[in-house]
Amino acid sequence: MIIQFHVRNFGSIKETQTLSFEADKSNHLEDHFVIQTKSGHRLLKIALIFGANASGKSTVLRALDFLRDMVLSPALKKTEELNFEPFLFDPKTPAQSSMLSIEFIQNDVKYLYEVEFTKQAIVKEDLHFFDPNKAKVYTRTTDLNNQFSEITFGSKIKTDKAFEKTLESNTLWNNTVLGGFLKTNIESKQLSDVIAWFQEYLRPLINSNSNLQNLIVNDIESSKIQKRDLLKILQKADFNISDFSLSEPIQMTDGIKKVFKALDFSDDLIEKLSNNSPKKITIEHTIDAHKYSLPFNYESEGTKRYFEFAGLLSRLITTSIAIPIDELEASLHPDLYQHFVLSFIMNSTSSQLLVTTHNREILDNKDIYRNDSIWFTDKRRSCATELYSLADFDSSVIRDSTNVLNAYKSGKLNAVPNLEDYYLEFGK
Repeated sequence: MIIQFHVRNFGSIKETQTLSFEADKSNHLEDHFVIQTKSGHRLLKIALIFGANASGKSTVLRALDFLRDMVLSPALKKTEELNFEPFLFDPKTPAQSSMLSIEFIQNDVKYLYEVEFTKQAIVKEDLHFFDPNKAKVYTRTTDLNNQFSEITFGSKIKTDKAFEKTLESNTLWNNTVLGGFLKTNIESKQLSDVIAWFQEYLRPLINSNSNLQNLIVNDIESSKIQKRDLLKILQKADFNISDFSLSEPIQMTDGIKKVFKALDFSDDLIEKLSNNSPKKITIEHTIDAHKYSLPFNYESEGTKRYFEFAGLLSRLITTSIAIPIDELEASLHPDLYQHFVLSFIMNSTSSQLLVTTHNREILDNKDIYRNDSIWFTDKRRSCATELYSLADFDSSVIRDSTNVLNAYKSGKLNAVPNLEDYYLEFGK
């Protein structure tokens, strides 16, 4: 599970900003929002980030996704640049290194992983674990002039010279050590556990353009999602959906391949299309005791979106994963949005959601959120992002009797657009 995530000099974020899933001392909605870990941490299931457009909400999620990619998708060549931009609205920051750091729990052990980097190289990298005290797994430094990385291991980590040389030779200057470890045939419990956390617990970023249909279909076929569970979620959401079925896709016949070749499709692309044609989903609706079948593509955008989200919700409830979602409310009615969030909160046991949103209605009801689960991004005068929690405000700003929605709308909490009047004078 995620404990804290730290970001510096990444996109719109200039100075170090911290997102924490650690619950504060409040026992409000404790049974539903807070997970008590074996290591003694009280961790929140959800973090909702509000803020104006271009305030940096999405940047927080992209930074987390970028860290996942650095670990799991290492560059193959030393000449490849890391695909990100530092903070650009400052004369100094483009030449300075960026930093991402995350504290998390894997197999009941707390880990702290930090990586410092530029577009060309990983400058420094550290991995520690707590058993129960802080202990070094490794520290990596890079000689930027010679493009060479040196890795030193902690005294509690068992290695030999062959292990260390193999790992160093596979850790290019623009790769993380964890990425280098993926290229090797050597064993390390700590490195394997951390890799597994990034692979299995932290899922890729989902945004409004993400096509989740194939993912959900594959998860159903591999039994990661049970059809009966998905149907229960859909039926709770008032879609009149009584069943759905999966049918084989159109086969790539020799005739179809000839048509693609005539259109100058490459053989590799035709082969890829042959192997990745998605199965078709047909939705069954029951209305007045009559059953009607409708192809998935004929459904409304909201229905298709919630079908996909119902699959995500099933995984969140039945397994242990963390999913970052940018603009959760896209194509969803506010009531359906709230239904999704509350269904997750009430039924999950060890999963986490990190969500950006413009849906403010949830702030109008303190019975369905905790202050420490609400976050804001605000754009400073320097155009840099500031990230802070509703729980950071003292009683002079937020009291138990305060209507948080009204406080947010009025600008009392910042994180809203600074708009001018509606009058436009063209040609003057």
